[in-house]
Amino acid sequence: MKRVITYGTFDLLHYGHINLLRRAKALGDYLIVVLSSDEFNLNEKNKKTYFTYQQRKQLLEAIRYVDLVIPENNWKQKRSDMHEYHIDVFVMGDDWRGKFDFLKEEGVEVVYLSRTPEVSSTKIKSDLYDAAEVSSQSQTSHDDINTDPNN
Repeated sequence: MKRVITYGTFDLLHYGHINLLRRAKALGDYLIVVLSSDEFNLNEKNKKTYFTYQQRKQLLEAIRYVDLVIPENNWKQKRSDMHEYHIDVFVMGDDWRGKFDFLKEEGVEVVYLSRTPEVSSTKIKSDLYDAAEVSSQSQTSHDDINTDPNN
């Protein structure tokens, strides 16, 4: 069995994430997703997630390409994960190109996949912020809208 591993925060899950997971799974038989813990995101990546670790884990576990979700607690665990989970292929988005080549020393194939160019969590957050600005100018609520076609 060929084992593949990838790492990420996977907050605001979108079709770019699904593309990455589908393509990662196609490189082997078993896909492990190492999901950044809330503490790791906050303390090491200086990133606050919208969804908690448990919520993000639940979303990932519902995706058919994902076989196992485990926590990422620090940058250094990658080397030990390769051995503990008997990994054959390490996969990351190409914005990390070259950053994990040291894992080749562990006997692992390192693959950087191109990202889905038109979508990212950062872009979604930015677009939502812009939409919130426009939305704050509208005072219509669901209670104000008549949906009865006879009235």
